[in-house]
Amino acid sequence: MSSFFYFIRESLKGFTRNLSTALGSIVTIFLSLLIIGIFFVGGFVVEKVVSSVESEVSITAYVADDASEADIQKVESDIEGLEGVASVGFTTKDQALENFRSSTTSDIIDTLDGVNPLPASIDVELSDPQLVEQVADEIRGNATYQKIYGYDTVDESLVYGQQTVDRLFALTSSVRYIGVALVALLVFVAMVFINNTIRLAILARRKEIAIMRLVGASNGFIRGPFLMEGALHAIIGSLLAVGTIELLRRFALPKIQGALMFLPLDLNTTAFLFIYAVLVAAGLVIGLLGSALAMRRYLKV
Repeated sequence: MSSFFYFIRESLKGFTRNLSTALGSIVTIFLSLLIIGIFFVGGFVVEKVVSSVESEVSITAYVADDASEADIQKVESDIEGLEGVASVGFTTKDQALENFRSSTTSDIIDTLDGVNPLPASIDVELSDPQLVEQVADEIRGNATYQKIYGYDTVDESLVYGQQTVDRLFALTSSVRYIGVALVALLVFVAMVFINNTIRLAILARRKEIAIMRLVGASNGFIRGPFLMEGALHAIIGSLLAVGTIELLRRFALPKIQGALMFLPLDLNTTAFLFIYAVLVAAGLVIGLLGSALAMRRYLKV
């Protein structure tokens, strides 16, 4: 226990002795972890957006006006037996026109002179949006549906949102790769700063270290203050990052949510607590690893 308090005292001495370098190390860790934390928040938001879009993915299979009731029921029965299908419904021509009327403020319906150009449709809700392409292919290849599809071709008669989801997944994948590369760069820069700070601390105490070696001090006892100093920088930097993100959550995020009400930006407290824990842990790893590398190179213990 006495050694632990000794490590703390010596790390504080090293902190004050190389204050400008220590502050540079802390600011670097703070900015690095702040950007990493913002990327985490952005990642959670993007995942929620993708999940929200996925939940809306469905398949609409338009049928011809002269399709028989028996053929429509046969297709519905076949679709209900497919993997990934949650429910199957049917929208008549009149219902389709009424749905269109309620969804638009245009007077285009009044110009139709009682003619209903909208086809009836079989509406498929999915239990697993990832299977939308598979389900669509099964409907496309259904022999009965090939006799009653509503437009010129089967492909034109099937409407589903897989392309939108695919674009979102491609976007999130690109953002994820960029984020990983940026995080790796920021971690490297932070470790370089800590490495330099600990190196200066080692050089400032080289005579004291030599004396400690002469009197038989263990390597662990010599390393302790420098590891503690690196951890101190990391803790201060990570707490500053956590505090900044918390301020953004309390004051900036509600305004962004108000401006972008169509996006699900309401992350729960658990998600933020997870991000804060990751930032503090990452800061400690960066601080301890940077200190250990500096000692291995300059202290030779």
